[in-house]
Amino acid sequence: MRRISIKQALLQTMQAIPRKNSNPNKLFPELASNPFPESSALYIQIMQKSSGGRPKKKVYERVDDLDRAIDLQKKPSIILELKNIILKSKTHSILIRDLEKEAGYVQKWNFMAVIEKYPSIFHVSKDAGGSRSPIMVKLTDKAQRVVAEEDDARRQMEPILVRSLRKLLMMSKDCQIPLEKIELIHSELGLPKDFSDSLIPKYPEFFSIKDVDGRPYLHLESWDSSLAVTAREEKFQILAATQAENDKGGLDCGGYSKKESKISRDGNFFGPFAFRLNYPVGFRPNTKYLEEVLKWQKMPFPSPYLNGRRFDPADPKARKRAVGVLHEILSLTMEKRMSSTQLDAFHAEYQLPSKLILCLVKNHGIFYLTNKGARRTVFLKEAYDGSNLIEKCPLLKFNDKFISLGCRRDFNFNSSTAASQQFGL
Repeated sequence: MRRISIKQALLQTMQAIPRKNSNPNKLFPELASNPFPESSALYIQIMQKSSGGRPKKKVYERVDDLDRAIDLQKKPSIILELKNIILKSKTHSILIRDLEKEAGYVQKWNFMAVIEKYPSIFHVSKDAGGSRSPIMVKLTDKAQRVVAEEDDARRQMEPILVRSLRKLLMMSKDCQIPLEKIELIHSELGLPKDFSDSLIPKYPEFFSIKDVDGRPYLHLESWDSSLAVTAREEKFQILAATQAENDKGGLDCGGYSKKESKISRDGNFFGPFAFRLNYPVGFRPNTKYLEEVLKWQKMPFPSPYLNGRRFDPADPKARKRAVGVLHEILSLTMEKRMSSTQLDAFHAEYQLPSKLILCLVKNHGIFYLTNKGARRTVFLKEAYDGSNLIEKCPLLKFNDKFISLGCRRDFNFNSSTAASQQFGL
């Protein structure tokens, strides 16, 4: 049997196929002299051309540390929810059989699991009625001593909550927000469930609840210019003051660093209108991309505390302002994160982008969007070091202390590695 090369076999096959008024040399004149060149680069180029020229699909890089932050919060949230249910009872105890009434069938078994796993937090006992008496659960003596500190944490939180509510109202276009929307994010802000009765009436100089078209609205009573400064601007002022002390003359009149004349490889730029960027490990931007990022970082934009009606949404400065609004909203939450559904609920009040998810994905150096857990969550990246929140409010510190009751003595709840080991993640 005579052996022939693949090139010869393909050539013979093409010659054997009948053609009707077709000349491949007219379609691809570069192949006229040599239909099968030694280099396959030209063939690949043609195949790419014939595929319709569709661009490659962009891959949204995962941030494992922030995904783990969602996982690490699952069991602590169950423990805290059960704690609140127990404390809500007049006797500070609850029958096991009543857990389903409080939280549903599925959550009942989640509660049962943490009751069994953390005997240092939850104590199971029976009434003095024999073996058939119902089983109840309450907090251990040690847990009750820690719970006594919660009132102090709540008192420390009150001025923070008042400030956050005022800033949220100041950013809204009419300085008022439907009360039901504040209730939607009350746990993210750290507000008690009954904040409209327990907190709002204590500050009539700042808030009032008014009826607008049959709906209760939280209304801002007084404007405070000292609060119309974003968290991003506050950090820049601190860093600028520190750098001015360390390097006199290092900043020009616009607040830009004279030393940073080259394009940063991570897209970060020290300036009054710049955002802190933290790209994923697998993201490798080219020089042209970084040049565009630098241009965007330097571009001035209106304050999120100016009325959004004054700006054209199509204006690049207005689009950058929308990023600033999202950044500020997340900065006002306890854990610097919120579900995309919760953010989108404030679309009208803050004139958020019509394509909110696209805006968040496009600015993936500032925000991180994850589908981990029961809902899609938006993180403010700069607020996290790995899986750990960098700055914690008094209420979060109390929650950490309560959760740590179920951990080893050498356990550090702020350590994501230790937390994953403790909660079996």
